Amino acid sequence: MPAKKKAHLLGFVQHGVNSHATGMWRNFKDKINYDFARPAYWRHMARTMERGFFDAMFIADELAPYSTFGDSSDATVKYAVQCPTHEPSTIVPIITGATERLGVGVTLSTMFMHPYAMSRLLSSLDHLTEGRVAWNVVSSYSKSEWEAYGHVDMTPRGERYDKMEEYLDVCYQLWDSWAPDAIVADKATGVYADPDKVRLIDHQGKYFKCKGRHFCAPSPQGRPVIWQAGSSDRGRDFAAQHAEAIFAVHPGVDRMKQYASDLDERLETKFDRRAGSVKYIYGLQTVVAETRSEAQEKYERIKACIPLEGAVAWMSGHFGLDFSKMRLDENVQNLEVPGIQGLFESIIYAKDPDGKVPVTVKEAALIYAQGMGMPVAVGTAADIADQMETYMDEGGADGFMLAATYTPGCFEEFVDLVVPELQRRGRLRTAYEGATLRENLLSS
Repeated sequence: MPAKKKAHLLGFVQHGVNSHATGMWRNFKDKINYDFARPAYWRHMARTMERGFFDAMFIADELAPYSTFGDSSDATVKYAVQCPTHEPSTIVPIITGATERLGVGVTLSTMFMHPYAMSRLLSSLDHLTEGRVAWNVVSSYSKSEWEAYGHVDMTPRGERYDKMEEYLDVCYQLWDSWAPDAIVADKATGVYADPDKVRLIDHQGKYFKCKGRHFCAPSPQGRPVIWQAGSSDRGRDFAAQHAEAIFAVHPGVDRMKQYASDLDERLETKFDRRAGSVKYIYGLQTVVAETRSEAQEKYERIKACIPLEGAVAWMSGHFGLDFSKMRLDENVQNLEVPGIQGLFESIIYAKDPDGKVPVTVKEAALIYAQGMGMPVAVGTAADIADQMETYMDEGGADGFMLAATYTPGCFEEFVDLVVPELQRRGRLRTAYEGATLRENLLSS
């Protein structure tokens, strides 16, 4: 019998008062005795995830309050729609300083920071975390980000990918420019590093110019783990070419299976990478309790916290369409969105596996505000483990991005109840395989 696939677990949060369940700050179980802006909260959440043998805490980000809804960020601010949100990389050393093996995936945009600065930042974080950092590579997709950084118009999606390709190329050159034996550290001669073994990068490209040596010596991982969430056709190619792990949101087994099959084909036929060499991590929300009725009651409270206007504002910001101009009972099928196309499709298929049943603006907003259209597992630990096994065995999942519902409680409950059940079934590690995030994430 082949060995059972073990799940890779990541905790999906933002460095803010609210994460991916809109209105979660209203839940009476959210942040009891904790302040998201203080280190104690992050230390506790990190230790909880490490106690549950998570690979990493994954920190999503947005660079400015969403302003698509009604051409204003008023609703975003009013309903705490991922606002306020602090800069994600600032908490990385706090998280890893409180743990020994837990990694951190940090979302950083390629649109407004030069690759020389980005490569230095990530090398520094990899040193400070002892090799436990990943980079979720993104381009900025919302108009509020572009306006906040002084741009009148957004770069078209296709050109953003062209720019990201060159961006990564510059970062790769810098990270790989120090030879393994470049550091001599000979106190007698005073020679610390051999300049012949630290390559000068001279990149003169379409989007970036960079002439200089990388300012950091090689970090424990050399390069951070590269993470991507490609969903469009171009995005899937980008992910298949560069990523070591891919995050995707699909509401059911069939969509998961189709996605895994498509990515496997792209890996092998387009980029000469072995199928199975990249981890597919699917979004999942869990609501667990000792009984199914108690879990259902928790779930109903979570949904009751969602403010409708805030939900529509978030959906508008993520997808780049002002849904305030549509009636709440108007259907949203067959819309082209300038924002995250794959997540928009997840809403359509969340209601109907075939995507044929009409979805109204109101329904779409409430589905999205609950957890971006990802499946929600509600029940006992056994119920949730059953569902996770199905997604692994039939949907091609290598692991799960566990989206917060209220923090830190949702992760405490998962670790206390679901983790032992997964371990009992041989579906989760009982010890970390390595010291770096890459070693743990890429383990079977």
